[in-house]
Amino acid sequence: MSEPTTVSLVHLGCARNLIDSEVMLARMAEQGCIVSGTLEGAEVGIVNTCSFIGPARAESEAVIRDLVARKRRGELRAVVVAGCLVQRYRHALLGRFPEVDLFAEISDYQALATAVRALDGTRVGPRYLAAGGLREPEREGARLLATPGSYAYLRISHGCDHTCAFCAIPAIRGPHRSKPLAAVLDEARELIGAGVKELVLVAEDSTAWGRELGLELPALIEALAELEGEHRLRIMYAYPHRFPWGLVPLLRDHPRVVKYLDVPVQHASTRVLRAMRRAGSGEAVRAILDRLLAEVPGITLRTTFLLGYPGETEEDVQELLGFVRTYRLGRFGAFPFSPEEGTHGATLADQVPEAVVEDRITRLLEARDANLRASQAALVGSTLEVLVDELHGERAVAHGAMDAPEVDLVAEVQGTRATVGARIQVEVRELDAHANLVCRPVKPASAGVGARRP
Repeated sequence: MSEPTTVSLVHLGCARNLIDSEVMLARMAEQGCIVSGTLEGAEVGIVNTCSFIGPARAESEAVIRDLVARKRRGELRAVVVAGCLVQRYRHALLGRFPEVDLFAEISDYQALATAVRALDGTRVGPRYLAAGGLREPEREGARLLATPGSYAYLRISHGCDHTCAFCAIPAIRGPHRSKPLAAVLDEARELIGAGVKELVLVAEDSTAWGRELGLELPALIEALAELEGEHRLRIMYAYPHRFPWGLVPLLRDHPRVVKYLDVPVQHASTRVLRAMRRAGSGEAVRAILDRLLAEVPGITLRTTFLLGYPGETEEDVQELLGFVRTYRLGRFGAFPFSPEEGTHGATLADQVPEAVVEDRITRLLEARDANLRASQAALVGSTLEVLVDELHGERAVAHGAMDAPEVDLVAEVQGTRATVGARIQVEVRELDAHANLVCRPVKPASAGVGARRP
């Protein structure tokens, strides 16, 4: 029997993609592969690619070229490319990257693990693994978690039914498919049993969960919140159209549902939203935010904006800047329009010059940062509860209810030895140069987490 294959995976892209990376690693471990956290010393280098927009594709291709260069130098025996880039461009990648040993579309990754295990130089396997259809909306199975012991991502559905003119995700991941309630609850129980204290719910469109099953998202949130354990829930990617208002009492009143909601609105100008083929209008977006802020006191809202969509004017940008200032939005991402192959937006002639788009993003981020620093400064002197994500000697990196892991700010806690996964009370002393909170503990830490493998 051949020796175990040592593999190392480079993850790119969003939280949904990270779940795919965790599934890949678990399937390979089940096949007897040794999983390494570094490419140095690995035999097989794997990249789980992203293909959402142009910069993501460029990053994916740069990593592929790096892995191929390592193979040429004899540092790797084989290179594997998986995920969204393969799903989108399929067999066209075979000719572009002839030195890649294996390509894999999005699937349950069992076949990928088997094929990687066979890349030992003694057996000849396939060079391309097709998915054979859309992934079924079922539980993920075992995952090797790449997140700290404090939080983990929980995917509640696959795909998207929206036809936004700038987005290629439906073409990559297919139409919306909700995971059954029982499957999501089973996954959650395993994560909670592994010591995870915060479940971050993700999907292409979280608020569409359950509709084809005769259910709505609040039913899932309530069921997850009522599971035994010390967990809390954070909801990401809540598409604003057809918003399930049954979420409001859960966000407001349930102690296990974090008062935080990610609502990607993309723009505030009705003219631009309609050009983007987004449902609703600028007025509808404002009405949703007004109601959430009124009915859920203390809620933190996060969003996403797309700048430079063809035909966007300076007047549209001024409206968006006014929107950010009016709602004092300090947590959002701003991205340039990318003409994606196969989308309506890519066919439009009135493209905005790249330099103009960059200037618009810069101004929007300046408005964001001013809001953010003001809201963070208001916390100095207050006491907050935070969840510890990392521990470095007597310094911890944590996050509070107002910050989602990886995309928002952090709290640096000085003078603590709290374990990862502990919830601790801290006093905010000051802000660092990036508006992160600098804190000191005010109460002993609670117990930390246990095992890490659900």
